[in-house]
Amino acid sequence: MRPRKIRNLTSRRESCSDLRIPYTLESFDFRTNEGNEKFFDLDEIFGRNAPVVMEIGCGKGQFACEYAKRNPDKNILAVECVPTVLVEACERVKEEGITNIRFLEMKAEYLPLFIKGKTICEIYLNFSTPFPKSRHESHRLTYKGFLDIYKKLLCDDGFIAQKTDSKGFFEYSLESFSQNGFVLYEISLDLHNSDFEGNIVTEYEQKFVDMGLPIHRVVAKLK
Repeated sequence: MRPRKIRNLTSRRESCSDLRIPYTLESFDFRTNEGNEKFFDLDEIFGRNAPVVMEIGCGKGQFACEYAKRNPDKNILAVECVPTVLVEACERVKEEGITNIRFLEMKAEYLPLFIKGKTICEIYLNFSTPFPKSRHESHRLTYKGFLDIYKKLLCDDGFIAQKTDSKGFFEYSLESFSQNGFVLYEISLDLHNSDFEGNIVTEYEQKFVDMGLPIHRVVAKLK
C-alpha cells in the first residue's frame, strides 16, 4: 500500500526538526560500510544520559508516546521510514508536550551505521508488515539479517518485544528468534485474553481486536 500524500509535508517536517535526528546517508551501503560508521551521540541528542528504548516502525507514534509518558526515566528512539507517517508522529509529540522522544527517519538496515553497539536496552516491533510471500522473507523485521542487527544494538540484558496479528508471521518469528541465538519469554497467542498487564494498544492493534482477531506477543532475549 502506498503511503497517502499529505499537505505541506516539507514545512510540517521543518517545524518538527527539533524532534528529528538529522543525518546524511551519502554513499553509504549498509552491506559494505562496516568501519565507516557515523555514530550519533544519543546523550547529546536527548540532552541527558538515560536508557534508550527503540521502536522500529513507529507509525503515527501512538505506542511511542504512551510508552514515553509511562517511562519518563527512559529515552525513546522512534524509527520510521515513511515521511508522511513520521511527521504526524512528530506533531503528536509536540501537541502532547512529550520531551523524551526523538525520531529517526531511516530504514532499519542502516541502524548499525549510526547507532553504537550495546546502547539499546529494549526494541519494540509492533505490527510490522508480515511480508507473507516467501520471496519477500528478507524484508521481514524478524528475518536473520535484521536479528543480526538487533544483536549488535542491544545491551547485554536487552530484549526484543514483538506484537502481531499475523499467526503465520508470529510462527515464523518464533522460529527465527530461536534459531538465531534468542531465548523466548512471555509467549502469548491471545494477548487480550491473557493475564499480561501494562499493554499499550496501538491503532492497528485496536482495529484487529475490533475485528475479533487474536494478538500474538513474544519477548526475545539473547542467550
